[in-house]
Amino acid sequence: MGYKDLVVQASFEKNLSMPPLNTDTIWAILKDEIDDDTVNQLVWHYLGYTYDGQTETWNNANVISDWRDEYPEPPSFLESRPATVKLTRSIPAENKQLLKEELGFKGYKVGEFTPRHTRRATAANWLLSYLKINSL
Repeated sequence: MGYKDLVVQASFEKNLSMPPLNTDTIWAILKDEIDDDTVNQLVWHYLGYTYDGQTETWNNANVISDWRDEYPEPPSFLESRPATVKLTRSIPAENKQLLKEELGFKGYKVGEFTPRHTRRATAANWLLSYLKINSL
């Protein structure tokens, strides 16, 4: 059983629901108040990945081909640098600084951040960009 399978199984077992996509959720990601599994699930959801619990398979029919071709199943953005780089590159140029411009996020302090924090900030920025583009 792979990482994604464990995340999905845990979600079903705990009957977790995703938090709403709003600035409170974005801040909770940045402050590490939302666990990594939920951060991944949020990005997966808004990329279009869905999990069919009956067949225990991922449905990527709603995922744009650029993502679907490279990642037929959703990647762990907090563990995979290549997936995070792709996520970063998919943020429109005008939205690259949204965390700073919209939320006033000043970044993490030197010595307090790790690659995991950087990846969480990337996920938060991608979600904020999605929120803005789709006027949610």
